[in-house]
Amino acid sequence: MACVKFENVGIRAIAACVPEREEAVASLSDLMSEKEIEVFTNGTGIKSRRIASAQTCTSDLCFAAAEKLFAETGIERDSVDAVIFVSKTGDYIIPATSALLQHRLGISKNALCLDVRLACSGYVYALSAAYAYASATGIERVLLLAGDTNSKIVSRKDKSEYPVFGDGGSATLIEKGDFAPAFFNLGTDGSRGEAVIIPAENGGRNAISAESLLYCADENGNERNALQMHMKGADVFSFAISTVPKSIKAVADFAETPLEQIDTFFIHQANRFILQTIAKKLKISTEKIPVNIDRFGNTSSASIPLLFSSEFGGGEYSGKTLLCGFGSGLSWASMIQDLKDVQCCELFMGGGRLKNRKIAASFENSLCTKEAA
Repeated sequence: MACVKFENVGIRAIAACVPEREEAVASLSDLMSEKEIEVFTNGTGIKSRRIASAQTCTSDLCFAAAEKLFAETGIERDSVDAVIFVSKTGDYIIPATSALLQHRLGISKNALCLDVRLACSGYVYALSAAYAYASATGIERVLLLAGDTNSKIVSRKDKSEYPVFGDGGSATLIEKGDFAPAFFNLGTDGSRGEAVIIPAENGGRNAISAESLLYCADENGNERNALQMHMKGADVFSFAISTVPKSIKAVADFAETPLEQIDTFFIHQANRFILQTIAKKLKISTEKIPVNIDRFGNTSSASIPLLFSSEFGGGEYSGKTLLCGFGSGLSWASMIQDLKDVQCCELFMGGGRLKNRKIAASFENSLCTKEAA
């Protein structure tokens, strides 16, 4: 596992956006029986998720989060030297979505743009890349945009996945400054890559054809086609409860920081039972692990920054902090840093609850953002 240390780089501000439409798991009576809904909710902790309209893309949610961040922090767009977009649901195969967001946000053409195609581990992975860029001469600030519209790539006929995933986007500003050292531990096991996979894609190993649209049922009656996510839940669960605690211990050892000294653990919101199992294995108090999966489900790469906004939004966050993401690849990433005065913007719910009307108008009038009636 790769261990990396950065100095004099840190997080200045975080914002997040979720769609306005809320869908309760209890409303999925056409997909699951009343008993199945009860078992699912008790096990995962998920009660509802936010679902984007057909016209809303991941980039739109990240755009809205970035607009909110700029407005509330007063940071000039021209001061951003790099834009990183991390998602498995970009606008197109080409061009890079980071380039499109650079233009939409009015960021300088001199800024470098980079797409990172990862899922649930993606935020911490991309954060390490942002720290690396911000550590370089010539780059002062990096805007990290992370999110996914998972509802577009899971089958509505799949009761093992559809109720799990929600949609969200985020914006994180990383910059040079008087910050405490940051420690990362990152790893990948590609031998288990097919545990989470979308089998077909244009230009990929399995090119899209008419057959790609055909639904096939598994032994449990879940129906998917080749353009939708296929996840081996048992394999991912086993990976999470075995590999993630090792990564957290590894980064704590690397940082020479006992886990009991960590103030807050921001752990990817996969499901409640996984979070509880990780806490039990590491002997971590669950009071130190913020949870919002009951309201938003698994939002993939938006999961961790969404925690900052939903639990600390409207204020500042400080404390010795551990971040941990894990998922497709299979991959994992953990980070420790003593964060100070991170401005956490209040969570933006679609276009309807934003106090700053300039941002709301900008979001609502952007391409692909009109919510379905």
